[in-house]
Amino acid sequence: MNETIIRPMTAFLLSLLVLALSLGFLASEKQEFSENENRYLEPFPALKWETIKSGEFTEGLNSYLCDHFPFRGFFVGLKTGAEIAVGKKEINQVYLCEDGYLIEEYKKPENTEQISRILQAFSQKEELKQAELHLMLVPTAIYAYQDKLPRFSSARNQMDTANQIYQLSNIPAIDCSQDLLAHKAEAPLYYRTDHHWTTYGAYIGYLAFCREKGFTPVALETLEAETAADDFCGTIYSKVKDYGQKGDSIVIYRNPADKLTVFYEDTKETSDSLYNLEYAKKKDKYSLFLNNLHPLVEITNETAESDRELVLIKDSYANSVLPFLTRHFKKIYVFDTRYYKLGPSGFIKNHGSVTDVLILYNLNTLDEDLGIRGIY
Repeated sequence: MNETIIRPMTAFLLSLLVLALSLGFLASEKQEFSENENRYLEPFPALKWETIKSGEFTEGLNSYLCDHFPFRGFFVGLKTGAEIAVGKKEINQVYLCEDGYLIEEYKKPENTEQISRILQAFSQKEELKQAELHLMLVPTAIYAYQDKLPRFSSARNQMDTANQIYQLSNIPAIDCSQDLLAHKAEAPLYYRTDHHWTTYGAYIGYLAFCREKGFTPVALETLEAETAADDFCGTIYSKVKDYGQKGDSIVIYRNPADKLTVFYEDTKETSDSLYNLEYAKKKDKYSLFLNNLHPLVEITNETAESDRELVLIKDSYANSVLPFLTRHFKKIYVFDTRYYKLGPSGFIKNHGSVTDVLILYNLNTLDEDLGIRGIY
């Protein structure tokens, strides 16, 4: 074909593509929350002289356009397919590992000392003297499954960070790291496509908690197990969009001995279950644990083995531990301080019946988790 025809035709087709994408961007409804990535998308930045002058507006606009780009997931998947085809084993800070595992890189933490000071200050508050306080920092798959990582990878040891925080904060530690290593051959401890531990991994963490507290743990075989979903493609899958990846199964457990009332303070809704199985039909299936994200949840167990009351300050890793903890506490107050802005310490001060406080976070997102800064 004549070059004088090819060039104008190519330019015309590219112009059509740009026009179509632009119209698609303008016409599409802008979402606030991405179920695929389980995060809030970047809002349109404030247009002010100060933000323009500082460059903040330009940075915000770039993030906004990236988050709301039409067919973004499709193009991410296309890019991933091409990179896998040429043998890449690390995409978007995610390692493509043995047995189909997608494992997030552990970045060098930058806020360890600040987080430790916050935790230490929290532990010294007068109202905390009435309760037994413990800190549980959970390693993620990159710690337990180092043998599955690509040969070229050099993973930082998450427990170095945990031990530093345990020492500087001076809060009694519940270290489940060795328990996880000891049980990793028995069943999957972490999802292949998501950053959370599985319910079995959460159970192993629960055993470490019981050992430290002197509790007799609930035997797993006495609980009622149910596969809530078998096509779970989680947050890490959404980062790389590896369409050849098989989904995970989510197994949940119910204790027939428990009689629960679950109250969500923000919506004023009440339930008799720790699960909302409607989420099993959605993309963000992990949110079936504790009915997604809430600032404060109050759980009452009428048939608990004691009258103890627990304040649990946590990220989403704790949601799958709760079904095991309920046996030991008459009440559990669950705080997600990313959304609860009044500070759990004031709540503890006003609730003299609180006997225990547990702070539980995973190590991969702890460094960037704003919630830990709001525990006052």
